[in-house]
Amino acid sequence: MQYYYGDQTTLRVLDEIEFWKHQESEHTVVIRQLVSDLEENFVEQLINWEQAFAQAEGVAVRYIEAVIRSMGVIDPILLQNIKQFTLFAVNQSCSFVAFLNQLTAQSEAVRSNDTAIVVINHIRRESEYLIGIVSATLNYF
Repeated sequence: MQYYYGDQTTLRVLDEIEFWKHQESEHTVVIRQLVSDLEENFVEQLINWEQAFAQAEGVAVRYIEAVIRSMGVIDPILLQNIKQFTLFAVNQSCSFVAFLNQLTAQSEAVRSNDTAIVVINHIRRESEYLIGIVSATLNYF
């Protein structure tokens, strides 16, 4: 994400969150499909993550719509709510990265699947990208 959006920075941050929450949701499906013998407790956790990311994506869409309706004059309360949501989105991704670390450390099915390890490491880096890019914009709010 570039940092020269000026008045559009709020929309750009929300757009990034919407996109990456969708990606994170899809990543949970990729892991489940790639590791067909994944332990049931990890399958359940991935399903929960998928739902949580879908909900966060929906919240991002609602905030995008609210900002667009504001026609350039964002209410301070709305801006504060967006900042809180942005922090939530970052923390959610941090928790997902921790889960991925746990998954690769504790799942025998993952540890015995070299392709899964490569894919999960890629997924981790993408979530870390979101964490970094969105965290860098928090001073904007």
